Amino acid sequence: MAAAADLVVPTLAIRSSVAVELWSSAGAKQPYEHKSHLPREETKSSRSICFSPDGRYFAYSNGLEVKVLETRKDQASSWPVQCTLPRPKAFYLKFSPRGSYLCTWEHYTITKDRPEGSPNLLVYEVASGNEVFSIVQKNQTDWEPSWSSDESIFAMVVGGEALFYDLGEGTSKGFTSASRKIGGSRGGMLSLGPGNSPPFLAFYTPGAKGAPSMCKLYKYPALGQNQTVACKSFFQADRVEMLWNKRGSGLLLLTSTEVDKSGASYYGNQAVHFMATKGDTCSVPLSKEGPVHCVKWSPKANEFVVVYGFMPSKAALYNLKCDVIFDFGEGPRNCAYFNPFGNLIVLAGFGNLPGAVEVWDVSKREKLANLKCADTTVFEWHPNGEWFVTATTAPRLRISNGFKVYHYSGALLHETMWPQGQELLGIEWQQFQDKTFAEPKITKAKHEGIKSSQPEASKKAYTPPHLRLLKEGKNPDKYLPQPSIPGLAPATAGAGAGGANSNNNKRNPKNKPRGVRKDVHAVNGGDADSAPAAQEVAVLPGATLSPVTTTEDEQLLHQHATPRARNQQENAADQPTHPQGGQANGQNISEKDRKIRSVAKKLSDIKKLKLRRSQGESLELNQLNKIKMEARYLDELKALKLSA
Repeated sequence: MAAAADLVVPTLAIRSSVAVELWSSAGAKQPYEHKSHLPREETKSSRSICFSPDGRYFAYSNGLEVKVLETRKDQASSWPVQCTLPRPKAFYLKFSPRGSYLCTWEHYTITKDRPEGSPNLLVYEVASGNEVFSIVQKNQTDWEPSWSSDESIFAMVVGGEALFYDLGEGTSKGFTSASRKIGGSRGGMLSLGPGNSPPFLAFYTPGAKGAPSMCKLYKYPALGQNQTVACKSFFQADRVEMLWNKRGSGLLLLTSTEVDKSGASYYGNQAVHFMATKGDTCSVPLSKEGPVHCVKWSPKANEFVVVYGFMPSKAALYNLKCDVIFDFGEGPRNCAYFNPFGNLIVLAGFGNLPGAVEVWDVSKREKLANLKCADTTVFEWHPNGEWFVTATTAPRLRISNGFKVYHYSGALLHETMWPQGQELLGIEWQQFQDKTFAEPKITKAKHEGIKSSQPEASKKAYTPPHLRLLKEGKNPDKYLPQPSIPGLAPATAGAGAGGANSNNNKRNPKNKPRGVRKDVHAVNGGDADSAPAAQEVAVLPGATLSPVTTTEDEQLLHQHATPRARNQQENAADQPTHPQGGQANGQNISEKDRKIRSVAKKLSDIKKLKLRRSQGESLELNQLNKIKMEARYLDELKALKLSA
């Protein structure tokens, strides 16, 4: 089969806001495009597309039903419809390992006719299109059931209990009732390992009441408490992701907590543990603090990579003894992708990172290419192990949608950008059986590619305009606009800045309270010394200030101001004023005159308070105490006038 691999061109399934379609290429150097013989259905309601693991079938939803198409190896043959499933609200689609069954999941809903709800996880037989199993599965995150590699065992978790269905006796009997059960505590998780028959399986039980969380390995069908193959316990695990290698001989556990109690990380705490079917368990050592961004097994099943730590993160390659066999160093990375043969790995920084992509030769431990794929939301290797596709899809990003196909040397082979007003929602390569493609020989030779139509960001450092003019030998003051004073015309800005404002800064205190307005004659550019005594009026909330404020204006402001504003004005009068240098409003005032004015002001405020009280307005306690001080202020004023 490997000899004919050059004649096999995987199809690219595309789901957009207007249609579901399949694209193909005439060869390695030919662009991908939709062929007339390949299916294309216009729909705006497609939620999912999916190829079977062996590439025999392609399924998609169109908002009315789920269609399953049978693929053809002949590039000129059309794809016939294998079956249609009456699931208009299907949200997720997933084939079994051999493509014999298709699982559909939709959101759980309750109706008046069925208040208990309808089953939302259904299993269909692809050959006949018949429904063989249905159950209520409210959990959207871990909705997928588990299968053994030969499809003889179907298992899923319901209410924390793992249910096993033996399909060896046929579909009609196998799905009728569960043959075995395990667990029962809330939050349990199950994962069946690939490769072996009967398979190994892992069951996770969350900790409770101070007890640690625990993951146990079993060899099906021996599921007794004393029949565990391996056991690993750990604390600080709200959630566990279980990752099997391709042979089903090793299991990685990525444990995480939603909240980091120490406050060191926004993402909580993560840790990586290893379990082997031989009974060995250990924790994977990480040499840098921070979150674990990604954990991936090599398809060779004898090594794995971990990307971890605060940015710039570290990436390291481990063997089955959890020893570091190669350190990729630090960089802006949070993703890792092995090609289908495990001889190439891509380390990338997507999401909130700028999109740097590094291609490494795993066997020689050397970097082959550096490129940048900004705004990437989907990454997938081509089945031949030499190409990969990157895509910008909605709803993560709704602009600049499209996909690009690269060679591992960094050469761009194909580019398609979606037209404005349309969105690319999903993209997926057609899969093939093992050994369809031969393992590629990795070289450092640069592959010939095309130039991207998208503009590249400038790599030059930013230079401010005034520095650019200086380098050109020009005076920035002649070419760049000068800042102006708000409220003044640009032509008189310089005069105003050097004239009236400078005088006002000298005449008035530096820390003048906010809301104090200067005399308009001086502000408008007149001579402050020749102007009448500058009046300072506190601007009250809720009142409108006229250009020139007089004593009558003050009375009107006081009458129309809010009670709170009047109280603030009257209380401010109790604070003694301290003119700098014995000057106030440009005139010399003696200490005795200043005291007389202060006492007279207080008596005037008391008179206003008494008038407000006579009108039926309620006064505050400090205002009533102020009225009681009237006799004292009168005596003080009389004494000051007699001593004059």
